[in-house]
Amino acid sequence: MNIAVGARAGVIDPLFAGNFLGKDSDIVFDYRQKVTRSFEYLQGDYYIAPVFMASLCIWGGKGQGKSFQTELIFQAMGIEPVIMSAGELESERAGEPGKLIRERYRTASQVVQNQGKMSCLMINDIDAGLGRFGNTQMTVNNQIVVGTLMNLSDNPTRVSIGQDWRESDITNRIPIIFTGNDFSTIYAPLIRDGRMEKFYWQPNLEDILNIVHRMYEKDGITKDEVGSIVKTFPNQALDFYGALRSRTYDRSISKWIDDIGGVENLGNKLLKRRKDKELPVFTPPEKTVEALLESGYSLLREQQLIMETKLSKEYMKNIDD
Repeated sequence: MNIAVGARAGVIDPLFAGNFLGKDSDIVFDYRQKVTRSFEYLQGDYYIAPVFMASLCIWGGKGQGKSFQTELIFQAMGIEPVIMSAGELESERAGEPGKLIRERYRTASQVVQNQGKMSCLMINDIDAGLGRFGNTQMTVNNQIVVGTLMNLSDNPTRVSIGQDWRESDITNRIPIIFTGNDFSTIYAPLIRDGRMEKFYWQPNLEDILNIVHRMYEKDGITKDEVGSIVKTFPNQALDFYGALRSRTYDRSISKWIDDIGGVENLGNKLLKRRKDKELPVFTPPEKTVEALLESGYSLLREQQLIMETKLSKEYMKNIDD
């Protein structure tokens, strides 16, 4: 039985479809692997940049929230996408990634046909899997994946995964959405105008203020205070401002570990305690502008140390000789 489809009327596999359970009954629904994403974990009133709403292939600098903004749009529109990563675009077996893309595309099409929900195929960081960097060699799978994506763009309703062709086997056309950092590294015919709608995402100051403010809103940080933080740390990617909050928690957790006996006793405190003994209580830190600024300066020092040290040059002194 094709459990990805079920027993819907008019679908390929009629097994288990009968008058006893009802023609449209689907008895394996609870056992079917769910490959789509529904984003229940995105709780809160996040800001969606208006320019994002009409984009299909989003590229731009690191840490600017390309994937997160896309997921917020999926949630707002009620879309359940099938999501792939660049790590699935290569395999030890030739042809496997290309077949996987076609299968995922057909799965998204079946979500539309059988569940009545909007869906799409999304591939994150596509340039990491298909991009050419320096003297990197292109593999057979790279070529097959590029050819598969070009064919899906040109023939979106006829998608084969190795089975015999049937005239009735028409696939619903499904949008394909990419994210990446540098599309100039991708095979040029794949990204040509008319085949790929490209959008360069570079958030302006208003976007940054709105996104960061929504991030800190529950912590009681006002928009003016967010503005002062952004002004203190200009020219930073959006992930930097998210890391400020994480770093504040990290410092509080480190202090809490010291207060309950240090790292040497942490395992005993958490895992080997008696059943009637309560766990040590962790009190979340108070998020203040001063604490966030302190975390920001700590991150800046780390960035500067990485840029100044450059141990790779120390390890390979003779590389330019």
